[in-house]
Amino acid sequence: MPPVEPSLVAAHPDVEGRLDSRDGAQRARLLEGMTQAVAEKGYAAATVADAVRAARVSRGTFYALFDSKEECFLEAYRHGVDVLVERIRAAVRAQDGDWVARLRAALRTYLRTLADEPRFARTHLVEIHAAGARAHAARDATLRRFADRYKASYRAALREREGLRMPSDDALFVLSAGVDQLVCARLREGDLARLADLEDQLTGIAVALLEGVAVAEGPIPDKGT
Repeated sequence: MPPVEPSLVAAHPDVEGRLDSRDGAQRARLLEGMTQAVAEKGYAAATVADAVRAARVSRGTFYALFDSKEECFLEAYRHGVDVLVERIRAAVRAQDGDWVARLRAALRTYLRTLADEPRFARTHLVEIHAAGARAHAARDATLRRFADRYKASYRAALREREGLRMPSDDALFVLSAGVDQLVCARLREGDLARLADLEDQLTGIAVALLEGVAVAEGPIPDKGT
């Protein structure tokens, strides 16, 4: 039985290598099958039947492994995010130069990975919002993970340049969510192929946030007083 066409989810250690094996193969295939079904039909329209058809396993097997479509979808989503974050970390570690060069490498990897993985990009950016309260919480957690990646870049900046200050966690979350929203807009426009064009713009925005925090002195004055 051949495996379903692999996506970013298939690169996760808990999935990769199991699609053709007996040990864990059915779970791995269902995670891939759910990703495929949601990417093709959207979360609301995709069904367990679609996932098991793509995975080529039985409906009974699905419910022996997962309680619901939601559970399977969220596990697949978390696996894909894990792979995406690890690729970003690897790109940063491999990048020579200063903190801006490493920040740029992180953003480049994020954009190129999503451009190369249109099925996961749709589930990651669009369909996650249609999957209910648990999915919203999972998405918030993902944005916090990306905010932590920005924090790591900014820590390097603080070591390399004097006079900088770390933005607040909320400011980093806003940056992470803003990047997500802009990329999501490109996806809705069917413009994934040009995501790489955002590299300069997003790098500039991220650098500007840190430099803006560095020069800010206290709260913004109320012009009406």
